[in-house]
Amino acid sequence: MSMLAGLDVPDAGPLFLAALAVHVTAGVTGVVAGALAAAAHKRAGRHPRAGAVYLYAAGAVFATATVMAALRWQRDWHLFLIATVAFGLALLGWWARRSRPRRWAAWHGSAMAGSYVALLTGFYVDNGPQLPLWDRLPPLAYWLLPAAVGIPVTWRALRRNGALRGGRPATSAPAGNVRVSRPLRWCPRRAGRRAGA
Repeated sequence: MSMLAGLDVPDAGPLFLAALAVHVTAGVTGVVAGALAAAAHKRAGRHPRAGAVYLYAAGAVFATATVMAALRWQRDWHLFLIATVAFGLALLGWWARRSRPRRWAAWHGSAMAGSYVALLTGFYVDNGPQLPLWDRLPPLAYWLLPAAVGIPVTWRALRRNGALRGGRPATSAPAGNVRVSRPLRWCPRRAGRRAGA
């Protein structure tokens, strides 16, 4: 083991260290982008841009976790599973936003928030024992605390944005590629033309 920024870094060869460097960068990017997306108004602009960055970051975290787990499976298999959940939920959130099934906003918000919680869980499970204050907690806390905070915050946000009422959230603007039709108005001249007058 070697030390980097106060954290133990495994000596597992250059491929592991390269994957770890990308993993840490993607993880930090995902945490920042996820926070920006969550704090932004749910309309075109900052929210979808930050969400796209988060999706790519979660994908990079998953890819690098796969490489690192393959090199140290017995020690890192659980981190691979957490990264798989984080990326899978991010993809589900992206799909819900793109395809808009019934109650899509609740699916989108819940999946993206769940992905963010999983990302933080992976960080704390792997690094909690080395962090100040966190090192005093039992190991089970690293698994449960992110969800214990994230679930009520997500519930409140979904209620505030109207996502739990079904349909489009109250504060959401229409998607850029969705055409919103205006209410139809009766016009005597057009009606006469259609009737053959």
